[in-house]
Amino acid sequence: MVYYTVSGIRWPCAPSLYKSQSTGFHGDRRISSRLSFLLKKEPFSRKIFAGKSSYESDSSNLTVTASEKVLVPDGQIDGSSSTEQLETPGTILEEPQVPNDAESFVMDDAKNVDDEVKKESVPLHEIVSIGKSESKPKSIPPPGSGQRIYEIDPSLTGFRHHLDYRYSEYRRLREEIDKYEGGLDAFSRGYEKFGFSRSETGITYREWAPGATWAALIGDFNNWNPNADVMTRNEFGVWEIFLPNNADGSPPILHGSRVKVRMDTPSGIKDSIPAWIKFSVQAPGEIPYNGIYYDPPEEEKYVFKHPQPERPKSLRIYESHVGMSSTEPIINTYANFRDDVLPRIKSLGYNAVQIMAIQEHSYYGSFGYHVTNFFAPSSRFGTPDDLKSLIDKAHELGLLVLMDIVHSHASNNTLDGLNMFDGTDSHYFHSGSRGHHWMWDSRLFNYGRWEVLRFLLSNARWWLDEYKFDGFRFDGVTSMMYTHHGLQVAFTGNYNEYFGYATDVDAVVYLMLVNDMIHGLFPEAVTIGEDVSGMPAFCIPVEDGGVGFDYRLHMAIADKWIEILQKRDEDWKMGDIVHTLTNRRWLEKCVAYAESHDQALVGDKTIAFWLMDKDMYDFMAFDRPSTPLIDRGIALHKMIRLITMGLGGEGYLNFMGNEFGHPEWIDFPRGDQQLSNGKAIPGNNYSYDKCRRRFDLGDADYLRYHGMQEFDKAMQHLEEAYGFMTSEHQYISRKDEGDRIIVFERGNLVFVFNFHWNNSYSDYRVGCFKPGKYKIVLDSDDALFGGFSRLSHSAEYFSFEGRYDNRPRSFMVYAPSRTAVVYALVEDEKDEVEPVAS
Repeated sequence: MVYYTVSGIRWPCAPSLYKSQSTGFHGDRRISSRLSFLLKKEPFSRKIFAGKSSYESDSSNLTVTASEKVLVPDGQIDGSSSTEQLETPGTILEEPQVPNDAESFVMDDAKNVDDEVKKESVPLHEIVSIGKSESKPKSIPPPGSGQRIYEIDPSLTGFRHHLDYRYSEYRRLREEIDKYEGGLDAFSRGYEKFGFSRSETGITYREWAPGATWAALIGDFNNWNPNADVMTRNEFGVWEIFLPNNADGSPPILHGSRVKVRMDTPSGIKDSIPAWIKFSVQAPGEIPYNGIYYDPPEEEKYVFKHPQPERPKSLRIYESHVGMSSTEPIINTYANFRDDVLPRIKSLGYNAVQIMAIQEHSYYGSFGYHVTNFFAPSSRFGTPDDLKSLIDKAHELGLLVLMDIVHSHASNNTLDGLNMFDGTDSHYFHSGSRGHHWMWDSRLFNYGRWEVLRFLLSNARWWLDEYKFDGFRFDGVTSMMYTHHGLQVAFTGNYNEYFGYATDVDAVVYLMLVNDMIHGLFPEAVTIGEDVSGMPAFCIPVEDGGVGFDYRLHMAIADKWIEILQKRDEDWKMGDIVHTLTNRRWLEKCVAYAESHDQALVGDKTIAFWLMDKDMYDFMAFDRPSTPLIDRGIALHKMIRLITMGLGGEGYLNFMGNEFGHPEWIDFPRGDQQLSNGKAIPGNNYSYDKCRRRFDLGDADYLRYHGMQEFDKAMQHLEEAYGFMTSEHQYISRKDEGDRIIVFERGNLVFVFNFHWNNSYSDYRVGCFKPGKYKIVLDSDDALFGGFSRLSHSAEYFSFEGRYDNRPRSFMVYAPSRTAVVYALVEDEKDEVEPVAS
């Protein structure tokens, strides 16, 4: 028996003399001891831009704006606690409203519902019946009434026709799934029927490919002979074959064998990786990937040892990419990430790690967003069992593991992915222009097809069941929910933008179904949606009529910081900063971030680079004098992060390396690219030099990066101690444009930000709610954080009676220029946050 090696394990395969007879795949298919990487010329950018829409929609004549605007109850400033706005000269005051006073809310700009949205039912002839699976002891509650959204937001009653229709479609699908599939539980376990399933007597392989007229399973196990194992087709377009065990009782396909399905299609004979494949790899020197039959012996399978942590009240997410998590210019592994990076994340004080690029993607430079094999973890980083070991270690450390899942689109790769899988343009995707994302150069799912629903719902279930992920960040949800995909469209908050012909009801209903399934079967699981539009009821439970996400990514914050950083300090507006941070819908939780991976990509700039530019390369060592640009950059870097965490949402996210101001952008290995318009884009000679994270810079106590890292750590530990992000008490007492001061309360903490570039204020009076003694629990000017130690941490601050900034009490502080200081009430005092240097 011949073996090849991948990530330290040996895979049995047929001798090299066996060659494929498929068109375009001739040659030796053995895989050597290392993985190589497919570098196709697919577009790198996946951003959503504002401008004119290429589609006619209700919002096409609206004013284009760069920021996300979401309407909130009349008479309130936008805030998670629904704050009341009061004004005095030079001061803006904000008071939280009682959360359960929903019936008194009146929303602005409510208009009559758009014309009726029409949609055909899923034809029953598309429903594939392959028998019911045995039920598991899990349950998904039946649909609710879907009416509570009108109590939460009465202005939605003006769009009741659209919303009730949407909910009726959801209920209809739930009923049909119950009738034809035995319920959402069974329906979401499609991976037990489709793809490869092993029994005591052999292996069954099933594939939905209605466009194919002939199909055969080929691979190492039958010497790639297309006539050896021809499949049969049923009336629903499902192809099937059963391979009995060998005479000695061994399985007919060995663990690690390469497999593909050969089909005669309207586009000709083609070999495809099975759609439900659990692992795929690329051999050195070859372009296409190979599907791998992954079924290790029981004694070799990874067994989870640690329970999944309970969901924390507030999420502090460390966004990461396994491949670029090494300090060296290499592709890192699941094992190294487990051993080296997870302990770092825990030490920094985060309670969740969000991992990108897990689903297999043939083009590394796509950042994992052009998925080719939805059920397969990326082989670049190791084996499926390596990934399970990583997740188990995270659970041992008490970290949730969230997966960046892509159900918004798929790679247009026809060799390795779903595109043209059965030779037709409309298999898993919409046909024609509707099925192609012109900016991302990718395919768009048809969420109205029965088997697409089965595939995607089962895919979400698979990662939770098999790998014990603790939830998902759903990528590109805005693109899913609208036929214009949010491209060249500004969302102003007008409700007509959300509920009209531009809304893809099928996609929204799918999101309701997947959230229903996840929260029903995995009550502790977290779902986060990447939505820039501000879709109302996005984070309201499905049973109440919402889309069902736990959190929305507060994407407007990062855009606002980039906008502000391009202005002079004198032009920063305190009210503008606060408005953007608090501009979110009542009862709908948000994950805030100052910057994510988007701002770290080649061609963009991180906040640190916007602030300090090339000075970062020459003046970050303590053996050299600092510069005014460095001093300003370090100070504002800390302030921007703390105010984002303090006011921006109920969760917080940071992309790895940004906590210490990583000095370089991310540049994936790539060659020169020639565009269809003749323009040439230079590559980087396939270099990995910028596709890594220099954690050593943040750890080096002789560099100024270390202070920024220590401050980020202190922020996380402060939130762990006081839980201010999820406190119901939020009050913004001062937004002083002259002094450049922002003061707010979150829980029993008082935050004081002085954004002035020169002025420091002695005996500065700040309002507070509770009486007593206050003390400093976090000071951005601390020497440990690269500051100037202008404050004494032994000082005590006593409140005195008398209204100030519309607060019943106040106390006096010293507010140095460009500092953020957090004061805690001593009677509620936790241990002062004193992070230990790394």
